[in-house]
Amino acid sequence: MGAHLPSSGSRRRSSRQRQGFTDINVTPFVDVMLVLLIVFMVTAPMLTAGVQVDLPDSSAPAVESPEQTLSITIKRDGSIYIQETQVLEIDLITKLRAISKEKENIRIFVRGDSRVEYGDIMSIAGKLAEAGYTKVALITEQPSGKR
Repeated sequence: MGAHLPSSGSRRRSSRQRQGFTDINVTPFVDVMLVLLIVFMVTAPMLTAGVQVDLPDSSAPAVESPEQTLSITIKRDGSIYIQETQVLEIDLITKLRAISKEKENIRIFVRGDSRVEYGDIMSIAGKLAEAGYTKVALITEQPSGKR
């Protein structure tokens, strides 16, 4: 705009020029966040889309776990077992809470008969979550020729 003439005020200007900018440019950050938001909005419905599957059959190899495990079995008639002990559905949460006080960091394996309704399995999974268990896995059997 104007010509720069050396004067006694030039020292003050040169010290200001050396300081640089103190403002952070947030525009690139906002751009990246908007792109991530769009990616998550597009992929989230794909993760929840249901696919017709037969859960009791699996060709995946068995996973070995070094952690403590607890098996919950749901038989065809709706009876529930913790390990080999039969429990009523009403007593399930109290028994699970008692077990969690004794043992920490337990992985739960839910074994449901192939003819048990999906809603019944999810009801048990809800009770497990209510009792404080977060590591829950559904157990399937491999076809006899895949072992």
